[in-house]
Amino acid sequence: MEEERQHTCDFGAKFTPRPASLYNKQASKTRGFIMSKVLLINGSSRQEGNTALALAEVAGALEGHGIECETLWLGNKPVNDCIACGKCAELGGKCAITNDVVNELIEKAAGADGFVFGTPVYYAHPTGRIMCALDRAFYAGGKAFAHKPGAAVAVARRGGTTASFDVLNKYFTINQMPIVSSTYWNNAHGRTPGEAAQDAEGMQTMRNIAHNMAWLLQCIEAGRAAGIEAPKAERGAQTNYIR
Repeated sequence: MEEERQHTCDFGAKFTPRPASLYNKQASKTRGFIMSKVLLINGSSRQEGNTALALAEVAGALEGHGIECETLWLGNKPVNDCIACGKCAELGGKCAITNDVVNELIEKAAGADGFVFGTPVYYAHPTGRIMCALDRAFYAGGKAFAHKPGAAVAVARRGGTTASFDVLNKYFTINQMPIVSSTYWNNAHGRTPGEAAQDAEGMQTMRNIAHNMAWLLQCIEAGRAAGIEAPKAERGAQTNYIR
């Protein structure tokens, strides 16, 4: 199992994100634009492991662009999977299961303009925690995410990052969300907490996610100011393989 499960770590291990001023060499000026907010979701069972470090690198660069950031840790308690009850259709964008973090996620998503989903790699896929949370959040509250830019980040000791990255990108592409890319696949590597900071290219990749996210958010805001709204999707056609 990759990244953070392979070791017994110091759960109190701390890392200090770099100050936003260090990112300003490439930070664009946001004068004239409404401040945007990006919600970063940490799908690791460890609040301060390498996934958190990678997300903090993204957040620091975003803040250098004047963008507000909030990180939501999904916690280390069980997150229910979708039980296909269909009750969310009656609840106006909320999940019927109320004993975990999913409805909080949907609520926070509604107030965000962009997203970064972060996960460690478990057996070459994202954590069950983040997949269960996103399955239910997108099914019950997909409108809170639609047409907002998203980026996926995967962190591992060694392998499985691109497979995990691909899984998380599927949530964006089924929900009309622009995908924010970087100068490499959005991956970082490290085993013990804080070790990912030594992945110089990985950290560079995280910062470039932020620069591209900031640029895209500004483009969307400029389009909105010019009267360009999100397109209305066609609906109705549903071709089942078996009839």
